[in-house]
Amino acid sequence: MFDSVTTALLRAVFEEVCENIPVNETGARTHVASKLLEVAAQGHFSKDVLRAAGREALNPPTMWR
Repeated sequence: MFDSVTTALLRAVFEEVCENIPVNETGARTHVASKLLEVAAQGHFSKDVLRAAGREALNPPTMWR
């Protein structure tokens, strides 16, 4: 469980990363949220790190990574 400040940060980054994703695209939005929570659970609370993780979550998977 995160404190209210961290929760607000996560929400703000989520909204920023997902600003161009329709609300009904629940799969993509859920994936972004999951990645943000994963990064935060590892102790990374920098807005830049969270934003990068959220944007990375939107990149299509590739076998060349």
